[in-house]
Amino acid sequence: MGDGLEILSRHRAFDGEVQFVRHASEVTGTPMQFSVYVPPQAASEPVPVLTYLAGLTCTEETFMIKAGAQRVAAELGLMLVAPDTSPRGDGVPDDPDGGWDFGLGAGFYLDATEPPWRRHYRMASYVTGELQDLVFAHYPGDRARQGLFGHSMGGHGALVLGLKHPGIWTTLSAFAPVAAPMQCPWGRKAFSHYLGSDETAWAEWDASRLVSQVDWPAERGEILVDQGLDDVFLDEQLYPAALESACEAAKAPLNLRRHPGYDHGYYFISSFMESHLRHHAAGLERLN
Repeated sequence: MGDGLEILSRHRAFDGEVQFVRHASEVTGTPMQFSVYVPPQAASEPVPVLTYLAGLTCTEETFMIKAGAQRVAAELGLMLVAPDTSPRGDGVPDDPDGGWDFGLGAGFYLDATEPPWRRHYRMASYVTGELQDLVFAHYPGDRARQGLFGHSMGGHGALVLGLKHPGIWTTLSAFAPVAAPMQCPWGRKAFSHYLGSDETAWAEWDASRLVSQVDWPAERGEILVDQGLDDVFLDEQLYPAALESACEAAKAPLNLRRHPGYDHGYYFISSFMESHLRHHAAGLERLN
């Protein structure tokens, strides 16, 4: 495909195509992989693009295989992009204790500042820069119409990167996000390693802190968040109420929907995926 982009596989789906691709990343200094769903409408015109950030232990395959998004994306004419959740490869450091909640598969969508993580763990720069350039160089997406969403650690990433980069993404949503990582074990472990011991440096990567420092314009519509109430991580790791309080104080338009009986996994995500895609499509249609 040029620029070192290698198609690993391609799959027809709802008259569009899913592709899994690999490239050598200058940002992370490693091979990186991402997936793309190109809807049928892209054959005749540039289409809006939704980027999905997956959660802990996931890869670029997880969303495309489990979320059930392609049918509605084909109906609405939405391109879907899903990057891997961390750098990988020879020389990329992992959790020294062998944990699954840090290191490989757990990049937390930030730019690490501490050794040995800072060389490769630069997922924020990757998602906001290099991935953007690759997608729009090789696929018929409309760069002016983009939305961002994600799940769990990726919900944290979506909220933080969406709030920090409103010039890239116009619509924003999340499933069961790690909404206040400075307060939870997952976030504190990741931040202390990636960013160091000074907690003042952590605040710009915590959506519940960041929302008071940035302006999410009301004309862009509400930030949509869905949370299952049978989620085993709800009380210890996710803290949706902290995000809700912060958005209320900042007058940021948040629609936090709580769902009895739903857990943290992709049965939950797939149950509400259609409403997220329609949320983004409606918001991006106003830019057309």
